[in-house]
Amino acid sequence: MTKVFSRSAFNVDSIGSWLLILFGFSLPLSVAANNLFAVLIIVLWLYKKEYRQTWEIVKNSKVVMAVLLLFSLHIIGMLWTIDVELGLKIMRKEWMLLLLPLMMHFVKREHIQYYISAFLIAISISEVLSYLIWFEVIPPFLRASLYDPTPFIHHTSYNPFLALAIYLTGYYMLFDKTLSHVQKFFLVLFFFTMSINMFITGGRAGQVGYFVVVMILFFQFFNKHFFRASFLSILFLGTVLSTAYFGSQIFQDRMNAAVSEIQNYHNDKNSSKGLQYNSVGMRINYAVNTFEIIQEHPLLGVGTGGYEKSYKVVNDKNSPTAELHGHPHNMYLFEMVQFGIFGLISLLSILYFQLCFAWKETDMLRSKVGIALPILFAVIMLSDSYLLGHFTTMLFIFFSAFLYRPFNETD
Repeated sequence: MTKVFSRSAFNVDSIGSWLLILFGFSLPLSVAANNLFAVLIIVLWLYKKEYRQTWEIVKNSKVVMAVLLLFSLHIIGMLWTIDVELGLKIMRKEWMLLLLPLMMHFVKREHIQYYISAFLIAISISEVLSYLIWFEVIPPFLRASLYDPTPFIHHTSYNPFLALAIYLTGYYMLFDKTLSHVQKFFLVLFFFTMSINMFITGGRAGQVGYFVVVMILFFQFFNKHFFRASFLSILFLGTVLSTAYFGSQIFQDRMNAAVSEIQNYHNDKNSSKGLQYNSVGMRINYAVNTFEIIQEHPLLGVGTGGYEKSYKVVNDKNSPTAELHGHPHNMYLFEMVQFGIFGLISLLSILYFQLCFAWKETDMLRSKVGIALPILFAVIMLSDSYLLGHFTTMLFIFFSAFLYRPFNETD
């Protein structure tokens, strides 16, 4: 009887781990498939009924505790929200945070390479299709256009995905001593093709993320040679930046537009057209107006989902012709508006505990990638609410599940 139970438990654990692999593969390709695998993971967890084991993971993981704290703030924030309906909508978006301990439950140490490989294969498929559209071998489909060839997900999400994939490729290229010369050749090839793909698509946050992850790779590789790492990373990234600017029309257009929008922000804000079609200018305006709300509600914020109504009042006063939006395109400001200083501390604590865990981790892959992930998100969350949207939240939770999973000797 014991043997049958043990075999059954083993099979359930194996199924859960393979569902994680499929989850990672579906991440950049399909919301529907990704949600399906998420639901299957939840169903399998409920079927297994080993809640005590999951609780042990939660107790032993400060990362999980911090993520659950952020979600709990959304529940507590409903007590003083000025918009209950929108508050419930925000909570439905943030349910993805609850997947972290469930995913950690099924993580297998020996499958970590598979989780990463599944993600990289999916990104490679998306990259190849992006090039085929760009070279007009196939017609644009789904979200893609010739000008911005990202078929499956919008460039605001695709480019952060690509930045992380580029980091992972660089990690294996530099640190994995078990790879053959042929494997390293293909890694170098994909590193450069993904780098080019980064700049023929339009996501500026991901492009900034690219510079961040490349610098991380240089500093991790030359970890005891700060000045060498600084010089070589600046030289490499300067070359990439100039090549991208003169070689990619969309990158040049968006760089020029960003500079122009910053310079003309005040004029555009007060014009009859407001800041319409002005991406950087709108973000500046969101930040300025959002800071005013934060100053009025510094301690507890306006509650879960209270941003839109509060922002409309301030926007009508300061910039009535400017466009309204459901969030300020800045994750830090968004949490501060909703929950005051507690929201900011909660969000920063997730990144802090991730870095602490990775710094102490003895496994090289989990240590180095575990440092790169929070730094990448710390930077890109300055320009958008990347723990609110489906794709990037799922990406963050998926990688957190196996990078920060506390293992013991029996795992």
